[in-house]
Amino acid sequence: MKRGKLFVISAPSGAGKTSLVKALLASEPHLRLSISHTTRTRRPTESDGREYHFVSKPQFAQLVQRGEFLEHAQVFDNSYGTARAFVERELTQGHDVLLEIDWQGAQQVRRAMPDCVTIFILPPARAALAERLARRATDTSEVIRRRLKDAVGDMSHYREFDYVVVNDQFEQAVAELKRIVDGHGEELRSDRPQLAPLIAELLAAP
Repeated sequence: MKRGKLFVISAPSGAGKTSLVKALLASEPHLRLSISHTTRTRRPTESDGREYHFVSKPQFAQLVQRGEFLEHAQVFDNSYGTARAFVERELTQGHDVLLEIDWQGAQQVRRAMPDCVTIFILPPARAALAERLARRATDTSEVIRRRLKDAVGDMSHYREFDYVVVNDQFEQAVAELKRIVDGHGEELRSDRPQLAPLIAELLAAP
């Protein structure tokens, strides 16, 4: 049986990654989403095992010690990790697997599985990112300010990824993700010159 392919999608907070991933999964039924473990507090709209596997910090530490994570990282004040067993089982069975993780986790996955395909999502402008973060009713103004500041640092890692998709028009961004997953996204490589003006604006000092 042909081994499945591993796709890794990362983005700064507020770039719309979660919505894009949901739309991509709906249009690509062969993709299997890996549900991450996290120590983050569960939000009222979330269910254990759907958005995340919610665990305590001691439980998370035990999983790390046992080597059960393909990757794990601390983001803001919480830890996140990808279960190694799930990913290996799905790939071995010939299924393509999608990881929705941060750039730190993506670095670890690239080292462990160099043949993975990595995709970074960018917002269309700094102002759009700030607006999206401000619309989140679940976050305080202090958290929003910190997320916006940290997003600039996250976006500076875009060149470590194979592809970059700009989430300006949602449907177009979904279509571009589909092209990459289907193996036809060469024009979306992260080193394409057309990205230069947007990158300069996104990474400029505030």
